[in-house]
Amino acid sequence: MDFDDLKAFAASHDNYEIRVITHSGSHCYQVELEDMEGARHMLTRRGKPVVFRSLEDVYLELQRAGIHRAFLVQHVPQDEVIGREAHYQDPLTSRIPLVF
Repeated sequence: MDFDDLKAFAASHDNYEIRVITHSGSHCYQVELEDMEGARHMLTRRGKPVVFRSLEDVYLELQRAGIHRAFLVQHVPQDEVIGREAHYQDPLTSRIPLVF
């Protein structure tokens, strides 16, 4: 999903979730949209995933699309290494609400 598609989707729908995804120890962020059917769409540019270098860059891009809320999802590989199930969808353990 490119930026124009994201902007159009946000303007015409109200039942979706935006996730800002990062990995433990990384300063790179990707943006993912999950629609009401559960389909996930990565933000892309020219067919390649967009990687942001800071949360500020993410905020500015999402604000340009008319989006002011998202969830920060941090993947922590240690959970998987020790055999514990990773619960990235659980809002109390791995998602931080963002308002900008």
